[in-house]
Amino acid sequence: MATILIIDDDDAFREGLAETVQDLGYSPFEARSGDEAFEQLRGRSAPDCIFLDFRLPGADGLAVLETLRKTPGLQTVPVVMLTAHATSDNTIGAMRLGAFEHLTKPVGREQIAALLERILSARRETPVPRVFADEATSHEPRLLGVSEAMREVQKRLGRAAIGNSTVLITGETGTGKEIAARVLHRASARAGGPFVAVNCAAIPDELLESELFGHAKGAFTGAQTDRRGRVEEAHGGTLFLDEVGDMPLPMQAKLLRVLQERQVTPLGTNRVVTVDVRVVAATHRDLASMVEAGTFRQDLLFRLNVIPLHMPPLRDRVADILPLAEHFLASTSSGVARKHLSADAQRLLATFAWPGNVRELANAIERASALAPAQVLTREDFAFLTATRDSSDDAIPRALLELPLPQAVAQLERALIAHALSASSGNRTEAARRLGISRQSLYTRMAALDMSEASA
Repeated sequence: MATILIIDDDDAFREGLAETVQDLGYSPFEARSGDEAFEQLRGRSAPDCIFLDFRLPGADGLAVLETLRKTPGLQTVPVVMLTAHATSDNTIGAMRLGAFEHLTKPVGREQIAALLERILSARRETPVPRVFADEATSHEPRLLGVSEAMREVQKRLGRAAIGNSTVLITGETGTGKEIAARVLHRASARAGGPFVAVNCAAIPDELLESELFGHAKGAFTGAQTDRRGRVEEAHGGTLFLDEVGDMPLPMQAKLLRVLQERQVTPLGTNRVVTVDVRVVAATHRDLASMVEAGTFRQDLLFRLNVIPLHMPPLRDRVADILPLAEHFLASTSSGVARKHLSADAQRLLATFAWPGNVRELANAIERASALAPAQVLTREDFAFLTATRDSSDDAIPRALLELPLPQAVAQLERALIAHALSASSGNRTEAARRLGISRQSLYTRMAALDMSEASA
């Protein structure tokens, strides 16, 4: 039975709240001050929840909360702050110290029941092991993924790292094109050289030539000193041209010459600079269609597309969604404050369309982790994902919409079962519990999907 500690010096309110808690099927115990509460907590198991009044004799509620957050064994207990008069200062102060909720007296029975159910159901969730726990811990970019689509990307990237051929990375916004370029650079023989990134879409057309090739003093208005270009800065390393599809046609011709001759001429000079760079370009645009429309040079496309590398959208790599979510969550929380995903949150994330791809997933995890009051993130903590979107097609990955219904359902179910088994280290009883089905139902579904232990 869950135990609830109530700290309040108002005897009538405290006793009434204790009676309500007991009627709801929980075990309350009471204290009139912080000192009395810590005395009662000494030698007993941590409670499942604490109701804490702001105004107390001796140390006030905020001071008591701060002490709780520093006391081993009590640091993660959900604390609900109570006050008769809410102010911005006490509300912000409570949330800053990690309060689960802030309620203004009087508090109704239904409100208490719903709050305790929310708190206790979250605490019953078992943390999911990190699928990428074996990955080397570093701040270097990595292309994480267990899906077949990402395995193919990793394999091709590894092969491309052997040589110096130009690479063209394509994919939607947020799929990780620059991360792929950085991983390629780090895996290549040029890892000791510079990695220079240029966003062709972010630089005005009239400044792009100077940015890439450099200029001499006085070459144009505002050129007060000589300046090396980004191509020259990348000598001995990798030049990453992001959003190359946004490069104007005149610059495309000049870039083509650099790729052919490996030489640049800074603006305002006759000086020819020989450069040793590997060019990696990226775009979210359809360059073949742009060639047909006359907005991108076909000869430049041939030069860039020596080794094509396509980054799949997140909706086409359903098996990666939950492992990536857990990885991002581990990166945003640590130690006793480490947060986890509930089963209902996992289901929401796995079936969301993710139009912003991996970048959107990472941002969603960071937002939910920062604002969630509990250690376990629930579906409600991700309500912002669906708040402004239609709940029909947008909630389903596009790749699944293109399949016949039975195949789409089977593909999603297979991915969820595989993830549950992976997170449970192959323990089918635990996997069934995570999925909210019986062990026998899991066996039946795996047989129907032709999922062996190895394939799962």
